[in-house]
Amino acid sequence: MPTRFDCSPSTRRWPIPSRPAACSGCDTDAERRDPSHTRTPHPAAARIRVKDTAPGYRTLVRLAIPVILANAATPLLGLADTAVIGRTGDATAIGAIALGALIFSVLSWGFAFLRMGTTGFVAQAAGAGDPVEVRAIVARTLITGLFLGMALILLQIPLRVAALGLLGGSEPVETGVRHYFHIRIWGAPATLGLYALLGTLIGLGRMHALLGLQLLLNGLNLALDVGFVLGLGWGVRGIALGTVIAEWIAFAVGCRLVWRLIHPGRRSQTAMWPWKRILMRHEWRRMMSANTDILWRTLALLAGFAWFTNQGARFGDVTLAANHILMQFTILSAFFLDGFAFVLESQVGHAKGAREAKRLRLVVIRSTVLAGITATALSLVILLAGPWLVDRLTTLESVREQARIALPWAALYVACSFPAFQLDGIFVGAGDSRPMRNATVMALLSFLVAALLLVPRAENHGLWIAFVGYVIARGLFLGRYLPRLARQLRS
Repeated sequence: MPTRFDCSPSTRRWPIPSRPAACSGCDTDAERRDPSHTRTPHPAAARIRVKDTAPGYRTLVRLAIPVILANAATPLLGLADTAVIGRTGDATAIGAIALGALIFSVLSWGFAFLRMGTTGFVAQAAGAGDPVEVRAIVARTLITGLFLGMALILLQIPLRVAALGLLGGSEPVETGVRHYFHIRIWGAPATLGLYALLGTLIGLGRMHALLGLQLLLNGLNLALDVGFVLGLGWGVRGIALGTVIAEWIAFAVGCRLVWRLIHPGRRSQTAMWPWKRILMRHEWRRMMSANTDILWRTLALLAGFAWFTNQGARFGDVTLAANHILMQFTILSAFFLDGFAFVLESQVGHAKGAREAKRLRLVVIRSTVLAGITATALSLVILLAGPWLVDRLTTLESVREQARIALPWAALYVACSFPAFQLDGIFVGAGDSRPMRNATVMALLSFLVAALLLVPRAENHGLWIAFVGYVIARGLFLGRYLPRLARQLRS
């Protein structure tokens, strides 16, 4: 009995194997009725079939929109916390929430490999028509996420001490952070387990389910925040508790959703969890190797953005504030470009698993065209509407002036960033993580060298030139590995 998932956007279930259709070239009625009789299809028919399975531009846009909305909804989790606690009028509580949310945001970035690594492996297994391996991958990633979440709980005291040592804060704020941290940390297993589930949904092409799960998480969090803080007056503790409860409920709903998608069916004789395959050592080593590579890639990205912020701070508070505002434009643009990259991860993995080289090529071309158009449109919006947006975000004339001066660099960064996003999607979907690690580290080194050379001469302009070069270098260094990957996929 087939399982219930499919990466194809046009179907709701895994395609049910049917009896081979009798070909028109069969010589006798007996051959036409014989289910074992097959004939090699005409090459033209094969070409038509491959072309039809490759999603078109409209389909790719339709798949990307839920991902874009889900990405945009993610920061709202922290924004909701800040908005609710801000209604109390307690500046100390706001500071505690700001630092506490920052700590967990960094932790979330660090464990992003649970989502990215899962997507490629699940998509490939789904494309290969191997539902048993899909279930094994889901089990391995869930076990890993829950184990790491429990480890964070056990290590919560040294983690909190290290985080506060780096971030600092007044004594009242640090007290609030301690209360927030030691409650919020109990949601770590749910958060990391949810990453595995989100990666599974993307790998299966279930983008609307991804959006629904993210909206459920944010909606519950907001409702619980309002009830606990404004209704019961629990302050910082209420914010943390509301987030933890929302995370566990979203994780439970996500487990149920994924269960329904991958369950083999009541009449199936195969077990839901194929433990023999789940516990295969070489599969665990492969997963750990990919996760380690993606972790180093993530750390290199974080280091690059942290260096940019640190260097901007050296030019004074006005430049720091202006760069921060412009950085929000690049982050917002990343939500759109990530939408196409996530879809590409799913489609590339599915095409690789199904060994459909032509489908893979068409998907990459179409997705890249759409991402390029989107990046160009976003950069034009930043150029044309940027001054107005800057004025809406700050009332300080000095910050406005500095932001307008550097605005073209932010627009150029967005216009040049889509190759890096697309290549990330290709390599994640193909399950080839080492080039991503190497390319990001090399791009970081080139950014640091460029910044050290340009900043003393051109100050903030030099910093932005180096930053634009950073995202270009990410695409160039990763693109060097593309011919090798293409040869592997063709073979």
